[in-house]
Amino acid sequence: MSEIIDLSHTLEPGMQVYPGDPTFSCSPAASIAKDGYAVCSLSLGSHTGTHVDAPAHFFANGQTISEIPLSTFMGRAVVVDLTRKSARQVISWDDLALYAPRMVPGAILLLHTGWSRYWGTDEYLEHPFLERAATENIIATGIRVVGVDTLSPDETRVDGKGSFGAHEVILGAGGIIAENLTNLHAIAADPEYFVHLVPLKIDACDASPVRAYGLKNIYKEHTSTIMS
Repeated sequence: MSEIIDLSHTLEPGMQVYPGDPTFSCSPAASIAKDGYAVCSLSLGSHTGTHVDAPAHFFANGQTISEIPLSTFMGRAVVVDLTRKSARQVISWDDLALYAPRMVPGAILLLHTGWSRYWGTDEYLEHPFLERAATENIIATGIRVVGVDTLSPDETRVDGKGSFGAHEVILGAGGIIAENLTNLHAIAADPEYFVHLVPLKIDACDASPVRAYGLKNIYKEHTSTIMS
């Protein structure tokens, strides 16, 4: 028995994308009424909705999505509560240090700002963001997968003047970044959740949408209840 928490936003027409990215569309290519079967034509950017970035997103010789082992995209969740953070506030190592003992190789670090509540609005672009120094300390722990419930771990600037320190540090270390997660509150208090961020196997691509979810095995708990 398992408990599953959906951590993904729905892909739908008119959905929010990173400023300047391709928009999402899903249109009929065949219909049951006309053709006897249904097929949809999809058009989207590689960073649409809930997705993961590969090192190739920032580094010409970095691994692409299809080159990364599947095991990289699965691990025990370490959810950091950052819901006290306000718009465009910096996330420093002081905000993360309490969780450092759980930051071990193979774990997936999830930064829970609560900003997913603004998904689809202008406020969503005003999210808190990681400072470069904090990101370097994260990587020093052995963590190689960092997820956020925001548009980016870096500051989102529509004027193009922002920096990409978090991207450069994580992807430069061969890590991956998951963006636009949601429902992190549902797994925040329980260290028994495993997170799955498995992407499409797209050749030579820098990123991929995912159906992210948290999975908790509750078989032991269920068995103990029955036996008692």
